[in-house]
Amino acid sequence: MKTIYSALSLGILAIFSSATHATTGYFMHGYGVKAQGNAGTSIANFNDALTIASNPAGLSWVGQQVNVGATVFAPDRSANIQDSPQANGEYDANGREYFVIPEVAYSHPVNDQIAVGFAIYGNGGMNTSYKQSPFEKYGSTGPAGVNLSQVFFSPAVAWKYAPNQSVAVASNIMYQQFEAKGIDGFAQLSQDSSNLSNRGKDSSTGIGFKLGWSGQFFDDQLTLGAKYSSKVKAGTFDKYRGLFAENGGFDVPESYGVGAAFKLTPALTLAADVERINYSDIASVGNPLNLTQPLGTAQGAGFGWQDINIYKVGATYQATPKLSLRAGYSHNDQPIKADQTFLNILAPGVVQDHLSLGATWLIDTHQDVSIAYTRALEKEVKGQNSIPANFGGGNANLKMNQNILGLAYSYKF
Repeated sequence: MKTIYSALSLGILAIFSSATHATTGYFMHGYGVKAQGNAGTSIANFNDALTIASNPAGLSWVGQQVNVGATVFAPDRSANIQDSPQANGEYDANGREYFVIPEVAYSHPVNDQIAVGFAIYGNGGMNTSYKQSPFEKYGSTGPAGVNLSQVFFSPAVAWKYAPNQSVAVASNIMYQQFEAKGIDGFAQLSQDSSNLSNRGKDSSTGIGFKLGWSGQFFDDQLTLGAKYSSKVKAGTFDKYRGLFAENGGFDVPESYGVGAAFKLTPALTLAADVERINYSDIASVGNPLNLTQPLGTAQGAGFGWQDINIYKVGATYQATPKLSLRAGYSHNDQPIKADQTFLNILAPGVVQDHLSLGATWLIDTHQDVSIAYTRALEKEVKGQNSIPANFGGGNANLKMNQNILGLAYSYKF
């Protein structure tokens, strides 16, 4: 248990000191390095205790183990402004190039029916850092960008109410940090210009819940799963109540999904997930660019993000008794509409397609190590009348791709 507590402490400290950057909007494309190797298919494809982050009912099937890992993100993000009398040009947002997201989880069967555990993981985030500010010509000063990071601590309990079926509940205890710089040129549009930009880091907390179900059928050849994550109502970012709608509100949207995993042969398992994230329900994220209402008010401008569906497929092949190989592909809807690209210069989360490869090496009967690599394919969203007339008109075009590398260690008791 000493090892578990040490890993927990290190995980908390590392996550709190790290920015995060995600790929399906600002959520992670997969929770746990093993799941990342399958492009995130994990609602019915249970690998380890990180199942709590996707479907906590998987606790009933993973046994007792501790998992520690880290994922390195290398995003390439940029903006291009065209047809503007003021700010035409190319703008590089890669002031910071690498981001580390740790993960820690533990699962423990209490008896034949009850299993408990916890997971600590980065839910997602967004980061841009423009040394040459796209907003300088609009009156802003200094480097521009934002940094949002979110971390969850999720204790969970699963109940195997039948030999082949389980239900579970987990709490989502959330801590988040945010900082914005170089957008003071929007001061005349804010209800509180003194709490709009360059106020340093601010933080807030919130709590929600996650529900899960799983079942195994046809002699365990077919596994089905379903999960629901509630909206997390968070405290406000008081230092940015002149930026975010609802006086600095920034809640976490609800999400839900279903999945299936089929053991095609004793060595080959195929999996698929379908998920949905309701970004539009969060005013600071979903409100469209609206200059008739002051920034920070209930109807003030947000990023104009749409709800998205996510489709994932993955395959796991037991190549040898010690080596498992993984691959996967995922696609998500575009959260950013072409007429909403101007403010999203700060948050160009436009990637839609991910290709993943992974592997696990069994060291002995208790230990294994895993690696996963994901390429988030480059995507560009071209603006359509996206810069308001009172900012001179024109269009902002957004572009992003990512390289993602994960490493993890598991110990099974």
